[in-house]
Amino acid sequence: MENFAVEKEPTEALRATFRLHASGVSVITLLDAEGKPAGFTATSMTSLGANPPLASFNVARGSSTWPSLLAGKHVAIHTLGERNLELAQRMAADHTLRFSKNDWEIGPFGVPVFTDATSVLIGKIREIHDVENNAVIIVDVIEGLLGLEAPALLYYQRHYMTPGKSLN
Repeated sequence: MENFAVEKEPTEALRATFRLHASGVSVITLLDAEGKPAGFTATSMTSLGANPPLASFNVARGSSTWPSLLAGKHVAIHTLGERNLELAQRMAADHTLRFSKNDWEIGPFGVPVFTDATSVLIGKIREIHDVENNAVIIVDVIEGLLGLEAPALLYYQRHYMTPGKSLN
């Protein structure tokens, strides 16, 4: 164990560990209860499996988008490339400005779709699992939209970046 610094406080151990774990950056969008666009930047989106096609993401129940997720039926899960840095930053900032640019349109099931994402999965919310102050959202993937390829946008050590080099 000499290669490790010991962090006994669990919250700090979790934070330090996930700072060392690169995550793909995605944007989740949907409609709020009034039919207005809502969304946020997520680094927790992942595939749950291909048969049936399922995806999941996590959200804080105190987030500005939480009420929309409770009322929503469908979501758009956008994967982002290096050209989407500004979008990732905007969707993580002031919720009143997230849809202030003319870079999105109404997609399937009325969900907002950012037109420059590398891909978009359209899904139906299947389950919401409350876990302490957070929630895990499970989505049935209904269809996909493939955009222009670009190096993936990653979040690592509190910074956005792209992959360095392939090791295979």
